[in-house]
Amino acid sequence: MLIDSHCHLEKFHRDGTLAATLDRAAEAGVDRLITVGTGRKDWPLYHDLARLHAGRVFWTAGLHPSDAEESWEEDIMLLSTYFTTDPLPCAMGEIGLDHFHLPKFPDEAAEIKARQVSAFRAQLDLALQMDCPVVVHSRGAFTECVRCIDESGIDWARVVFHCFADGPDEMRALAERGARASFTGIVTYKSADTIREAARVQGLDRLMVETDAPYLTPEPHRGKPNEPAYVRHTAERLAEVLRIDLETLAATTTRNAERFFRLGESSVAGC
Repeated sequence: MLIDSHCHLEKFHRDGTLAATLDRAAEAGVDRLITVGTGRKDWPLYHDLARLHAGRVFWTAGLHPSDAEESWEEDIMLLSTYFTTDPLPCAMGEIGLDHFHLPKFPDEAAEIKARQVSAFRAQLDLALQMDCPVVVHSRGAFTECVRCIDESGIDWARVVFHCFADGPDEMRALAERGARASFTGIVTYKSADTIREAARVQGLDRLMVETDAPYLTPEPHRGKPNEPAYVRHTAERLAEVLRIDLETLAATTTRNAERFFRLGESSVAGC
């Protein structure tokens, strides 16, 4: 059995296809998944889905850097209240920095970067208070993300860089600190040699697999919407990369996700 450690179920719920999507995931051997919050628009939905599908759907809550608007402080105050609810989020995330989606005007870009850093630091502080794992979104900002986490006092063993798309050097920097990365369908793409090398650098002990559905569909379904069932294709490719059988990879990545997110430790999974 596999765990999709990072997906976004809002689209499937909105389209009325969530039940069928969960059924296809189960048929593919994906018995549990973690739906990842990015802002106040999806936190209440994911809280409700985790309650309705207890033991199968888990959830996280965080303010995505691209959603860090001028009202980000109010958003984080609201975010903090979800860490007193039942079921609790199983992590803070996804949070981080995104320097890919920035305006072309330097002054405006600098303002957005500064706001992202402030929101990221505030959420790292909140995660430290709540003793939460942290799911990091890092796009074009790896060095800056690492600096913020270094300065936060967060235990690096509780940090995952999701949708890892950097190279082996960046992976070594995470490994030296005790952090980990999870991999999406990008590893199945022909052009992703450096990402596959990063997966080899990390190895199996901290590996987790994810879809980031409905985005980043793996081969052989590339060009179609992604869904949690397709995490199996990512797992199969990673098994080839690491030269192990799929059963070993599935068992180990499942155990890694269970331990990292503390799934099943109590009737209320979470921080």
